[in-house]
Amino acid sequence: MGKILVTGGTGYIGSHTVVELIKNGYDPVIVDNLCNSKIEVLNRLETICGVRPKFYQISVQDKEAMRQVFEENEIDAIIHFAGLKSVGESVLYPEKYYSNNVGSSKVLLELMDEYRVHNIVFSSSATVYGVPERMPIVESDPIGNCSSPYGDTKYQIELLLMDYAKTHEDANVAILRYFNPIGAHPSGLIGEYPTGIPNNLMPYITQVAVGTLECLTVFGGDYDTRDGSCIRDYIHVCDLAEGHVYALHKLETKPGLVIYNLGTGRGTTVLELVHAFEEANNMKINYKVGARRDGDVPENYANCDKAYKEMGWKATRTIKDACRDSWNWQSKNPHGYDK
Repeated sequence: MGKILVTGGTGYIGSHTVVELIKNGYDPVIVDNLCNSKIEVLNRLETICGVRPKFYQISVQDKEAMRQVFEENEIDAIIHFAGLKSVGESVLYPEKYYSNNVGSSKVLLELMDEYRVHNIVFSSSATVYGVPERMPIVESDPIGNCSSPYGDTKYQIELLLMDYAKTHEDANVAILRYFNPIGAHPSGLIGEYPTGIPNNLMPYITQVAVGTLECLTVFGGDYDTRDGSCIRDYIHVCDLAEGHVYALHKLETKPGLVIYNLGTGRGTTVLELVHAFEEANNMKINYKVGARRDGDVPENYANCDKAYKEMGWKATRTIKDACRDSWNWQSKNPHGYDK
């Protein structure tokens, strides 16, 4: 098992994937500029795994600094998480998102060429599907009609990787399109704690539960769904993390380019998730139903048959597991990684 460069490895999904990598005998090397994460994550990873991953605090956009990482480590594969991720912020600062997300990916591909690293797993998103024409979404559905600059950057990076795979016959590329990650490591040591007001539903719920926020606003109660709220595919972050290990195994078979949806294959409404959290943790969440939010699609969930058929991966944890683990993390860490 070799050294895996994990960009954005102290972030929410990255840190959980580092745990799975170590558990499966890989040696992760983390690069993160800590713009969306905390150095304390390394201490937590050491507690969970018994080893402290090698860490470089640098931006992936900084080619010379990144070259040092490749010089000092014999990298076998890359898992590329690093990137700005707020849909709302991307609408306000699109150039920042293109420069950071697409720019850092170009740097990585140039260094892969230079140091003859052939395998890369890319952290993409269901946002590349834009407003889907049908449900559930399959990998061959059209992509590119994204509703935000954030989604557009994921789409642009996918195109870049597809072209790279076409022009480099020894390259193996796995593009993983995530749906909606929730949950936390069962130890309660690592989890999701965004800076500022959360953009995602679960950290908003948990911050209302812990008393940091007063009330959850459910955006829209008049969609044509079971209860009027949007439907999403919520996947436990540990299932998602395991998917990256399966993807690495797949790349070892030298498949060229592969693309997989990572979700549960089941749609859950926003209100169903709120009620599942209440039931799992025996508490009430203060919420109100507000107006629809620009850019939200009524429903979005995955068909994940391809990932199971080709990699043997499927999500095994339930929504209630994720709700329990999210609250376990938040209740033990009311201020996230800040003491």
